[in-house]
Amino acid sequence: MRRSSKIRIVAVGAAVGAVMACGIAVRGTDAASVSANLSVTVSVTVNCTVTTSPLAFGSYDPVVAHATTALNGTGLVTVACTKGAAPTVGLGLGSNASGSTRRMTDGSGNFLTYEIYTDNGRTTVWGGATVVSLGAAPSKTGRDTTAYGRVAAGQDVPAGSYSDSVTATVNF
Repeated sequence: MRRSSKIRIVAVGAAVGAVMACGIAVRGTDAASVSANLSVTVSVTVNCTVTTSPLAFGSYDPVVAHATTALNGTGLVTVACTKGAAPTVGLGLGSNASGSTRRMTDGSGNFLTYEIYTDNGRTTVWGGATVVSLGAAPSKTGRDTTAYGRVAAGQDVPAGSYSDSVTATVNF
């Protein structure tokens, strides 16, 4: 019988040692605790981004196809804003404007006039004081606005590649 008592004492001692090694502590009735709330804050900033897809007209034929018919094209202005922001989008006159007339250049002093409109009917010029209001953003997902372009008919210009750069400005 003695042998079995020693084994029991050793087993109980090992169990107590294992409990202490695991960090388990038995508290007495005198244990106490305190707590406090951690305040967590953040400030969400209003921000917008703007990207564009080219307004590429294709080929302009001043002799036959576009002698009396304008050449139309479309591009995109995409605006992504903080949810709830209400941006407006304005377009500059471009790098080659003459007064308020937008012009593309071939880089050799030749110009091809064009215009950008806010509507498919091409009645409201997009530029100067005319801006497109996008209303409050329902989410941060980008919203596309079509830029409706038109190269005037009957322009007498030499063959070549014509281009311009127009700045899209988002106010929010």
